This record gives sequence, structure tokens and C-alpha cells, in this order.
Amino acid sequence: MSNTLFTSTASAIGGREGKVVSNDGAINMDLAMPGTPRAKELTSATNPEQLFAAGYSACFDGALQLIAKREKVSFDSEVTANVSLLKDEEDQGFKLGVTIQVKGTGIEEDQLKDLVEKAHHFCPYSKATKGNIDVTVEVVK
Repeated sequence: MSNTLFTSTASAIGGREGKVVSNDGAINMDLAMPGTPRAKELTSATNPEQLFAAGYSACFDGALQLIAKREKVSFDSEVTANVSLLKDEEDQGFKLGVTIQVKGTGIEEDQLKDLVEKAHHFCPYSKATKGNIDVTVEVVK
């Protein structure tokens, strides 16, 4: 393995209808499957897909801005990760699908598309998901 910069740790108790807690206490959230009675009762509960979407969008935006900085380009960006839980017909289980949507202000669309493509190859989340789940990346207005 490469040189470790840091390690983040979180534990889940009770699966999708339980709780997730980080070792430092920064994350301490109830989990509930959307549409379930628990989700209706615990309106502030999250789910694994929402947590993954938060991490992926933040990581991708960081990668995008790092690539832009290296190329001496300055603009404002907003990255939205839409993470879907899908039925997996191959094994009758489940799988994930992701659509990353990138908005940029103060930049031409063609230049933004180029930076987004580079960021997708650079982002650790994109690297981790490559070949494992379907990821679509879109530049949106």
C-alpha cells in the first residue's frame, strides 16, 4: 500500500436501520431506509447512499479544484452526486449507480468539461469505483 496520509474510521450498528458513528464523534447519525416507518419516525436519519454521495461529491469537487489550480484556472464549482440503490438482476441483490453533476461559474463550458474529465481520472472515489459501479459524469448549467 502507498504512504497513508490519514485514516478515517466509522462503525455501523444495526445496518440500514441502525446508527453510524465515527471514532471521533463527528458523525453520530441514525440510519433508516427511505420510505420505511423508521425513516418517517426519524426524519433526520440518513442512509448509506446519502453518506456515500456526500463523500463522493466533496472528493470530486476537491479534485476538480486541484486540477484547475494546477492549470491556473479559477472558477466556482458545485458538484452533486446522485447515488442510487439499484436491483442487481445478476444475483437478485443490490448494486449502486452514481451520476455526478458538475456546475461551474466563471468558466467556459468546453474548458469545464476538460477539467471535469481530468478530475474524474484523478479523484480517489472515481478511482475506487472504476469498473465496479456505473458512474456517469455530467456538466450541467
